[in-house]
Amino acid sequence: MSIWTRISEALAALAKGEGLASVFDGLRTPPERSVAFTIAIIGLGAKMAKADGQVTRDEVAAFRRVFAIPAGEEANAARVFNLARQDVAGYEAYARKIARMFTGDRETLMDIMEGLFRIAIADGDYHEAEDAFLRQVAGIFGLRECCFRGLRERHVPDMPHDPYDVLDVDHDASLDEIRAAWKAAVRENHPDRIQARGVPPEAVRLAEQRLIAVNAAWEEISRARAA
Repeated sequence: MSIWTRISEALAALAKGEGLASVFDGLRTPPERSVAFTIAIIGLGAKMAKADGQVTRDEVAAFRRVFAIPAGEEANAARVFNLARQDVAGYEAYARKIARMFTGDRETLMDIMEGLFRIAIADGDYHEAEDAFLRQVAGIFGLRECCFRGLRERHVPDMPHDPYDVLDVDHDASLDEIRAAWKAAVRENHPDRIQARGVPPEAVRLAEQRLIAVNAAWEEISRARAA
């Protein structure tokens, strides 16, 4: 059974008049967590795509770059997107459900934020409303402001560069503290660890790209501290 078929089945509750946010309640363990991860990005992405006042084809197409949607499953993916757009629940309700589902799993929440950033910049522009949306979601997810800035820096062109934000550490942190943060990030973003979390292959690709940025940030800080 494909993930999209499982998603379609998970959405059966909607036929009973329940909101899309309610779908998350029963998706707490693998393989259902993979379903929840996918719905999280598509559901929040659909809400965010309206943040700048319109839903463009580029933003819809961005889902294809985040998820490998196989032939024959487009209808199920489109159903999730359209249901999220039409759902009367606010994006905050979605974000809180997702945060509760992935409690203690900061890296999966960051994977979701990575996907949302890709959707935000898909139309070639990063709007103030999208920035406010993503900052609010990151806050609901329990991510620090510097972590949000680090994510934004890697996805949005011409953003100020700060390797400390990438590692989610303060500028006055000791080198030992920064090294510990770097090692933890490397460990958390290892492909084997990510797969064990029960998320889809798309999350592995997102984390691999984050790992490159994490290593580059550590090299930059360690060189600067040694000078």
